[in-house]
Amino acid sequence: MGPAGRALAHRALAHGLSVTVIDPQPTRRWNATYGAWADELPGWLQSTAIAVDVARPVVWALDRAELDRRYVVFDTTRLQDSLDLTGARVVRDRVTAIAPPSRSGSTLDLPSVRLASGAVLPGGRIVDARGLQRSPALAEQTAFGVVVERTRCADSDTLFMDWRLDNGAAEDHPRSFLYAIPLDDDRMLFEETCLAGRPALGIGELQERLGHRLRSRGIELTGDEEIERVRFPVHGGRPGVGTFGAAGGFTHPATGYSVAAALRLTDAMVSGDSLWPASARAVHRLRLAGLRALLALPPAQLPVFFDAFFALPVDRQRAYLSGRDDLRGTAAAMTALFRAVPWRLRRTIAAASMGL
Repeated sequence: MGPAGRALAHRALAHGLSVTVIDPQPTRRWNATYGAWADELPGWLQSTAIAVDVARPVVWALDRAELDRRYVVFDTTRLQDSLDLTGARVVRDRVTAIAPPSRSGSTLDLPSVRLASGAVLPGGRIVDARGLQRSPALAEQTAFGVVVERTRCADSDTLFMDWRLDNGAAEDHPRSFLYAIPLDDDRMLFEETCLAGRPALGIGELQERLGHRLRSRGIELTGDEEIERVRFPVHGGRPGVGTFGAAGGFTHPATGYSVAAALRLTDAMVSGDSLWPASARAVHRLRLAGLRALLALPPAQLPVFFDAFFALPVDRQRAYLSGRDDLRGTAAAMTALFRAVPWRLRRTIAAASMGL
C-alpha cells in the first residue's frame, strides 16, 4: 500500500471510523522519494515527515530561473510511520474484484471485495487505492537516480527541472531533464527523468545520460551509490466516489505528482464529500489536453515550452500545477502559456490538445 491508501486509512481512523486495510505486503517499507509544493500539504501532516524545505528551487530551461514557491522533500520513512494504522484491521491478501451493493429481495447487501485467497469481505464503504497498472496505452514517467554525498556536490542547486543538454543525448532525440534535490543535510539525489513518453525512455538510457551529465559537472560516480528507479503511468485511473490516489485519477499528467493531492483530500474523502465536482472534472480534461501537447512537441522545443511556462506569474503556475478544481485559473494559465510560446509551437499544441 502506498501513500494514498495509507493516508486515507490513517485519517479514517482519526475520524473514529472502523477500518480494514487489505494489502499483500503490509509491512513493506517505501523506498521511493516523494516531493511536493509546501502550500499543497494539509495541516494535519506531522512536521517530522518533511526532511528538506527549499525556499526557491531552480529551473533550467533556456535560462536559469528561481521559482518563488517553497518545495519540500519528504523523509520517506518518517512519512510512512507518521501515517499510523494502529486500530485498523490489516488483512495480508490481494483484492481481485470489487462488487457493488446488490439487492436481495427487500434487503440491500453491502458492497464487498473478493480476495486472492477466495475470501469475500463486505464493507459499509469500499475505496480502491491500488494505484495504476502499466499499459502501452498509458504515457509513463521514467527516471534513474543516484544518491551522492553532498560533500561531493557542494555547489549543486536544488533543481526542479534542468533541461540543459549536457547529458550526451542528441538534440533531436527524446529529451530528459535532471531533477536534483537534497534528501537531508548529507545526501543529494540526482535523477535523470523522462517527464512523459509513450513509450518513455528506458531506464538504461537514463542511467547512461545521468552518468554523462554528472561527469560533465565534475561529479564522478563510484558505482557504490544508492540507486532509485522510477516507472509509472502519468495518467489513467477512474475519477469517482470509490477510487482514491492514482487509481482515482489524482496523478497530474504533466508532472506525475499525486502524493500531495492524496494527502490533502483524505479528510474530504473520509467525510464523503465530492472530490470530483464539475470544475475538477473540467480541469482534469484540460490537464490531459496538456499531456497530449507535451507528447506532441518536438524534443528540441521542450525547453522552449518550459521556459515560457516558468516565466508565467507564480499564481498562474500554481493554478496549473496544483489547482485541481480551479477551472478559471487553469484555463487562464494555459491561455497565457499558449500566447507566450513561439508561433511555430502553437499549431502543434492546439492540434494535440484537441486530439487531432
